[in-house]
Amino acid sequence: MGQALCVCSRETVIIDNKRYLFIQKLGEGGFSYVDLVEGLHDGQFYALKRILCHEQQDREEAQREADMHRLFHHPNILRLVAYCLRERGTKHEAWLLLPFFKRGTLWNEIEKLKDKGNFLTEEQILRLLLGICRGLEAIHAKGYAHRDLKPTNILLGDEGQPVLMDLGSMNQACIHVEGSRQALTLQDWAAQRCTISYRAPELFSVQSHCIIDERTDVWSLGCVLYAMMFGEGPYDMVFQKGDSVALAVQNQLSIPQSPRHSSALRQLLTLMMTVDPQQRPHIPFLLSQLEALQPPAQGQDTTQI
Repeated sequence: MGQALCVCSRETVIIDNKRYLFIQKLGEGGFSYVDLVEGLHDGQFYALKRILCHEQQDREEAQREADMHRLFHHPNILRLVAYCLRERGTKHEAWLLLPFFKRGTLWNEIEKLKDKGNFLTEEQILRLLLGICRGLEAIHAKGYAHRDLKPTNILLGDEGQPVLMDLGSMNQACIHVEGSRQALTLQDWAAQRCTISYRAPELFSVQSHCIIDERTDVWSLGCVLYAMMFGEGPYDMVFQKGDSVALAVQNQLSIPQSPRHSSALRQLLTLMMTVDPQQRPHIPFLLSQLEALQPPAQGQDTTQI
């Protein structure tokens, strides 16, 4: 794997003149793998994301993902430790070295609780939501949108603070669509890059003349909030049954009643899940609402569980 060396019969790799020991595979996707590695210079664990690049466009997209990481130095956005491109025969691999979060993702937390018949408390939800919103606020402030927010793309730090990851689908926040060809191109891009059960309604059928903005993330945030409240996304079962998510998202979401949740939290969810993007609130408004709902602070930072 790139400039691999052998130390004690275990594979090591060198990135930025530092040596990392391969520990185990963490996961794999269609064209990428994630390995757990240990820095031999500092004893810290890292996640090494290796993206297979078959052509120039793949290399450019990987470089862009690395560039997106480098834009931010924020506690709720995953930082990039190092990036490099390695040749493998006629192909290339892009390597992104990232911090390792042993608690895993928000989805892991939701599933773990659900297996025991439990859910996140409202206090935990509010703290998580605040941290996620602060991460999105930073992304939107730089003129970008995440476009693929979901529980599996939110890591949890040692103190439970949410950290947004997988910035590969990020693009400019405000897109002026002028014509059917541009609309179809954007719609096709969304079908490939934005997870279907967390995708905003306006991305399923992009109008020929419209503005798509960062409020696609607010819809996805609503789906994440629903998953935190009820243990699954609002459209997960629609997708799993093979029914049309594109049709389902055109109707106002019906929120199940539960004594676990306050009317204020339900109202926040309703606002996020507004079908008309022009009526959907922006993140700064949601942040102001959330800050007012926060339980008594345990110190200054209330972005954790």
